[in-house]
Amino acid sequence: MPWIGVDLGGTKIYGVVLDEGKVLAETKRKTPTQGGPLAVVDTMAALVADLGGTEGITGVGVGAPGVVDSEEGTVRQAPNLPGWMEPFGFSAALSESLGGLPVKVDNDVNVGTYAEHVLGAGQGADNFLGVFVGTGVGGGLVLDGRLRRGPTCAAGEIGHMVVRRGGRVCGCGGRGHLEAYAGRANLERRARELDAKGRDTALVDLAPARRMTSGVFVRALAAGDPMAVELIDEAVAALGAAIASVVTMLDLPLVVIGGGLADRLGPAFVTRVEQAVVSELFPKREGLKVVPAALGDRGGAIGAALVGAVLGGSHPAGGG
Repeated sequence: MPWIGVDLGGTKIYGVVLDEGKVLAETKRKTPTQGGPLAVVDTMAALVADLGGTEGITGVGVGAPGVVDSEEGTVRQAPNLPGWMEPFGFSAALSESLGGLPVKVDNDVNVGTYAEHVLGAGQGADNFLGVFVGTGVGGGLVLDGRLRRGPTCAAGEIGHMVVRRGGRVCGCGGRGHLEAYAGRANLERRARELDAKGRDTALVDLAPARRMTSGVFVRALAAGDPMAVELIDEAVAALGAAIASVVTMLDLPLVVIGGGLADRLGPAFVTRVEQAVVSELFPKREGLKVVPAALGDRGGAIGAALVGAVLGGSHPAGGG
């Protein structure tokens, strides 16, 4: 039976209809920047209508950023979403907007990692780390063939590992976190701070009064902009340090890297991250692979449908 999967990102909301592992329809809308959680609920309800509505749909799965309690259907913290300050019962609110259709919610990187496990670059791997570099940086863990959430639903939150003690302020308020050095929103913040101090950059020229999308970083790098190069170099180094720590701790053979920024920067970026990881590892090991995610923009929404179905007791990937 088909499920709708919705990926809630910092800049866009992406939705698919998934049945037997196949995408039957897809669409996207911009993430609202005002109105908090209720505005997001309204936008998602409109996106479901764009996908053809709820007739014949078993349920809706949502991947949301931040700390998510999948059992309660609550988004506890979402620092990268404007106006999302308090825990919010997302499943109940969206279900009510959709006439009582079942809604399941999980962390966006958990669902993206699960999608790669079932249908993407992590197929056949019982143990791997998924790292998604977009507006923020998130991580998901598959251990012994199962998605690992942890007792507080925070397993895999690699974006908030400390890579530089007392370093830059992260969007969550902490200092020195990986996300402060590799998340697109924090890269933009850093670029604008340096530009205001007199360091001219193509990044600001390309996006003077709007978000610095991943595409802006790609264009600035192609032009050889020194600040863009510096920021991405720092991002690669920070990712290498954090990922190497997780790989060492859990003895993982595979890392899958996706997310909007990583996807746009392409395989060369992933190769650089792999080199940074290997340079930090002890003991050195043979066989570690760091590979690009295979499902691209669709991955989060596909994973949301898959995880929603599992939580709801069905299997839209086919085969159980």
